[in-house]
Amino acid sequence: MINQENQHEILRRLQNCFRAGRTRTLPWRKQQLKQLQIMIKTHAGEIAAALAADLGKSPFEVFLSETGFVLEEIAMALRQLQRWSSPKRVSVPFRLPGARAEVRPCPYGTVLILSPWNYPVQLALLPLVSALAAGNCAVLKPSELAAASSALLAQLIPKYLDQDAVAVVTGPPELAATWTAMPVNYIFFTGSTAVGRQVIAAAASQLTPVTLELGGKSPCLVEKNADIKVAARRIVWGKFLNAGQTCVAPDYVLVDQHYADALTTECIKSLLEFFGSDPQNSPDYSRIINDAHFQRLLTLLGDGHILHGGRNDRMLRYLEPTLLSEVKPDSRVMQEEIFGPILPILPYATLASALDFINRRPTPLALYLFSSSRAVQDQVLEAVPCGGICMNDILLHLTVHDLPFGGLGASGMGAYHGKAGFDTFSHRQSILKQRCWPDPKLRYPPYSSLTRTILGFSQDNDQE
Repeated sequence: MINQENQHEILRRLQNCFRAGRTRTLPWRKQQLKQLQIMIKTHAGEIAAALAADLGKSPFEVFLSETGFVLEEIAMALRQLQRWSSPKRVSVPFRLPGARAEVRPCPYGTVLILSPWNYPVQLALLPLVSALAAGNCAVLKPSELAAASSALLAQLIPKYLDQDAVAVVTGPPELAATWTAMPVNYIFFTGSTAVGRQVIAAAASQLTPVTLELGGKSPCLVEKNADIKVAARRIVWGKFLNAGQTCVAPDYVLVDQHYADALTTECIKSLLEFFGSDPQNSPDYSRIINDAHFQRLLTLLGDGHILHGGRNDRMLRYLEPTLLSEVKPDSRVMQEEIFGPILPILPYATLASALDFINRRPTPLALYLFSSSRAVQDQVLEAVPCGGICMNDILLHLTVHDLPFGGLGASGMGAYHGKAGFDTFSHRQSILKQRCWPDPKLRYPPYSSLTRTILGFSQDNDQE
């Protein structure tokens, strides 16, 4: 049962802190970012242990995909904060002599961050970095499914960050629903499209602006001009990182029908090279988050012919990296986001048919294209709407901190990372500074013919 009174008390405390102006100062913002940096470095071992308990991640994968990425984001924010937060001058028209105009980034106030379970540290702390850099107070609600990581964040954050400005709340999904209906100033949600719809509906009751970082089925297109061996290695790496539980993992592969067998052969070679003949013993292969998701994934195995993999252990929530063929476009594995270590491989006859196949489905969060042809690259760029595109590689576009990361349509709205994150949590306030002198009579009624001429008024517009 949710204690509504306690939630409102937390919100009041943060709102009072923001109104007092403490979070707006650059020294406070930098101090919070440095404290977060210290927290991650000091407790790296505990964070790795929590992620191992939740998802079976190895310490290196924790650094690669969680803590190292957050530390890079903090370092960038500390370097650029002065520049990002400075007002930007804009030009004013000649009819405003002596005026100056500027756009000033201002924090929203108290923001709500709802983070998911698949990268429970990275996807909680990255938006928190942006929110603090922009001068906001923040309520962080991590996913209850990543229980160990959620508990650790709730334990550590109050020890390192300003407790009057940052709060961590833990509990069931109903707690997140309670907070989305409260009068916060901004909501940042990372999760499924279905829950994203619920979040935006709840936010509408308060007219709260939102950013939705969702998912969907991100396609990987392997064209005839691709380097098949490199494509296979990179697809396998990106798909089976975190056991496929990545929002931008390639959800299915479309490959030129003349190269489908070659790609499959190379993918199997890469799987054996990366994880060995028994990936269950690999230190670099993760586990499924819980029994419900494990069971859901097992049912998807029946939607095609297993080319490789499929072995599993329910007790350990282990599902072997699996390649599927002979998958029907209307099967369940092709209709819902897989979010696990299952990769359907579908041959296509023509590039036009492949692009049509992608565009008849909801807008993806990411599109991956393997092709050495500049003409094909340009054609795909023009043809497919999506959140972001990575060519001849997988996932790495989101590691470039100067590239905004976000979805489009069913895959989300808004973006973050680097300055895009700072901008997301900042209101762009327009300011005009005018002098009291001169104060020409031309601007006031009765309007003279000179005033009309200066402002470009034509007699043709005169209705008299």
